[in-house]
Amino acid sequence: MTQSQSATARRLFVIAAIFAASILFAIVFSKTRIAIALIDIVWLAIEFSSLSPKVQKVLVIATLIALSVAFAFPFAWLLDTAIKPNAETMKNPPVWIPSEFQFGNFWKAITHGQDAIGYPPFLIYFANTVVLCSLIVSGVVASNAVVAYSFARLKWPGRDIIFSLTLATMMVPFPVLMVPTFALFRNLDWIGTYRPLWVPAWFGSAFSIFLLRQFFSTIPFELSEAAKLDGASEWRIFRDVIIPLSKPALAVVALFAFMGAWNDFLGPLIYILDQKNFTLSLGLQAYQSQNGGTEWNLLMAASSIVIAPVIIMFFFTQRLFIQGIAVTGMK
Repeated sequence: MTQSQSATARRLFVIAAIFAASILFAIVFSKTRIAIALIDIVWLAIEFSSLSPKVQKVLVIATLIALSVAFAFPFAWLLDTAIKPNAETMKNPPVWIPSEFQFGNFWKAITHGQDAIGYPPFLIYFANTVVLCSLIVSGVVASNAVVAYSFARLKWPGRDIIFSLTLATMMVPFPVLMVPTFALFRNLDWIGTYRPLWVPAWFGSAFSIFLLRQFFSTIPFELSEAAKLDGASEWRIFRDVIIPLSKPALAVVALFAFMGAWNDFLGPLIYILDQKNFTLSLGLQAYQSQNGGTEWNLLMAASSIVIAPVIIMFFFTQRLFIQGIAVTGMK
């Protein structure tokens, strides 16, 4: 059997396995529509594998474009609603082209509620979120890099067992730990402060430790041995050899931490009591009326401003982000 025939046989085996799984899924769970969809996917895969490479490339590009449009649609709706008059935000059928483009809604969203409390709350929420994100990102990168270096580059008794236990903590859902964690922070008198949100970030997270540990393992050990021959300590090897070579992985960890902290709603909702300490995700509640009459255009304008920093940061760091994801785990 030639190499191409072997690859074709493996591909057909995978397709057959998916087909069998779809049938089993339909029988056990009675999800007929899902099973039919899986069968359609298998049929398309069979047809796709028989096409020429050029046609396959065209189909892949067309599929990616279609998926991109599907994912971009909510953002287009968000921006479109942000510049509409409020009366047109809930019309049925939807009005895509506003009768009047109200770009001033973004400034109104920033100054929303200023008359009631004497200061623009949105800017206060923005400053609070930036400070909190800075503390969390710093703690995540610093603590997880040290722990991951120990798991990847040092040999000590019980290392693999401790690493397995660390990964096992990822299986524990947050709701299980929410009440005991709240009780702990209440006994420490931290409720109403930012400390319950940023202090845990300085004690490591299983996902970031795993990500950095996999990346550190790909760095040749000969570099560390050469540094030891020159008299370098473990700390100096970590600081001057490993860290400079790990910028892509550190950028991925920092970006994930920033996105998690920036978008976190449940944490501030539980621990932050004073409105002056609200973050952006929590402050968006102020745009929703409890008695009806929500100004949806201002809410969408504020939401657009909130997600803008994450999108901008991704565009500036996407090369490091993709490089870190692609290299992590390869050995």
